[in-house]
Amino acid sequence: MSLENLLKTKQLQSHDPTREAVQRLLRAAARNVADARVVKISSENRFDAAYKAIMQCAIAALWANHYRTSTSQPGHHQIAIQTLSKTIGLEQGTVIVLDALRKQRNVSDYEGGPVSDQAMNECIRQAEQLYKLVNSWIATNQPDLT
Repeated sequence: MSLENLLKTKQLQSHDPTREAVQRLLRAAARNVADARVVKISSENRFDAAYKAIMQCAIAALWANHYRTSTSQPGHHQIAIQTLSKTIGLEQGTVIVLDALRKQRNVSDYEGGPVSDQAMNECIRQAEQLYKLVNSWIATNQPDLT
């Protein structure tokens, strides 16, 4: 589904972000990636910090394309992740991995399910890579936001 179709179905809204807002969100993502690397905290908290960074990067990518999720609609995390292929050209295989991490986060947050070290490490790796990709995409395609 295109970004325009998601706008028509009200899953996305038009958004005109400022440079300061985009940069503030990306700095928050960087802090969350750094927090996810702290080995003295639990796997669940490290996973949560990395997942939060993934979401912040996905939101920044949407903003850079002049959209935002409709947070009043269910599934806004899923929409933010799944639009990465449209916003920054992220490979579909990576989108699938990020969506699996979203599902793991839901199990952990809403059912108390444990987070494995493997899932935690993958989430941190994905957050680090996505942070770099989103920053690079914005610098190349929307330099007024850097």
